[in-house]
Amino acid sequence: MPIHEHIDVHRDPKVTLKLEPIFKRSITYLAKSDSDLGEQVVSFGHEHEFADITWYPSQRKAIYRVDDRVPINTPGNGLYEFIPFRPTPSLALAVIRTTEDLDESTRNADGKCRVAKLTTDTLVASAYGLTNNGIIFTGYPVIGFHNRLQSSGSCLDSHQDLKITACAWDSRIKGEFFHQTTFRVSLSIVKNFIEDIQKLVQLEPKALCGIEQYNGILMRYVTASSAYLGNQDEALDFDFTYYRSKDPMAPRLYEDIIEEIEQMGIFKYGGLPHWGKNRNLAFEGVFKKYKNVGKFLKVKEKFDSQGLFSSTWTDQMLGLKEGVTILKNGCALEGLCICSQDSHCNPSKGYFCTQGKVYKEARVCSHV
Repeated sequence: MPIHEHIDVHRDPKVTLKLEPIFKRSITYLAKSDSDLGEQVVSFGHEHEFADITWYPSQRKAIYRVDDRVPINTPGNGLYEFIPFRPTPSLALAVIRTTEDLDESTRNADGKCRVAKLTTDTLVASAYGLTNNGIIFTGYPVIGFHNRLQSSGSCLDSHQDLKITACAWDSRIKGEFFHQTTFRVSLSIVKNFIEDIQKLVQLEPKALCGIEQYNGILMRYVTASSAYLGNQDEALDFDFTYYRSKDPMAPRLYEDIIEEIEQMGIFKYGGLPHWGKNRNLAFEGVFKKYKNVGKFLKVKEKFDSQGLFSSTWTDQMLGLKEGVTILKNGCALEGLCICSQDSHCNPSKGYFCTQGKVYKEARVCSHV
């Protein structure tokens, strides 16, 4: 059940919890060409209460989730258990990671695209893990109670089996290791951002296969909030997950394209970064994007004058301390900086600091 929080900062601090009666939802995934994605995103979000879109740019395809409330007496007991979040054989995860490492080190874009296509086709064919009765998927729509459809996966709740199976990201095994970049762009300008990404794909058709290996770009709708550091208008949240080497000085295949998208979204389109899923560069000057940051700091000073709930990181994000950007050799490879000289990339591996292909103000590490 959703919990709504209200805090009155002008009086004694209070929290009011509001429980929403349980309800049912109906979900259908629709695969479409992404040719008109920029035009469709705004209207689609307003048409469906729980809508989101998964975008596979290199495949020129988008998966629209048609997701709405239905009457509580509508038949159906569906369950959502997202396939990548299920317990997975550790040996299979090791093979996947080894293949990914090899494709990166040999710059095998075709190999990454083949794996991406196989991964996404499997997810689409299996309805991403939706089942009509908790056991099998028999067709759309999948109807069930909100709590069963809002769930995502069971790997954290799986039985202890000496790590024979694990979550894909479990650091105790050889599994996934990745960067995440997540920010939200205002619905009023999101069409232009999407079209800029499509221009990059036209220039480098295989460049985003690496993102599609991690199920593409997840696009979620976010409404405006009155919170001082909340979302300031209706927006679309873009979630990118992509390969990260265990060696911080190792460049990535098509690193420049992902870096350009990152800088484009954050700086050209004023994207607000997710507070937990980003690299350092996304937080450069972020406090200036919030019109009520001054009010937030006043409340912070009133209720936490000793800084008990503060840290060096939060002070940097709020503009109270310097140090978001860390300049050193290879800093751009890990997102600790935006490159301004070749040493911020890795010239010995053929990666130099260049301008973006579409967003010319971007400075990215390109393979030359």
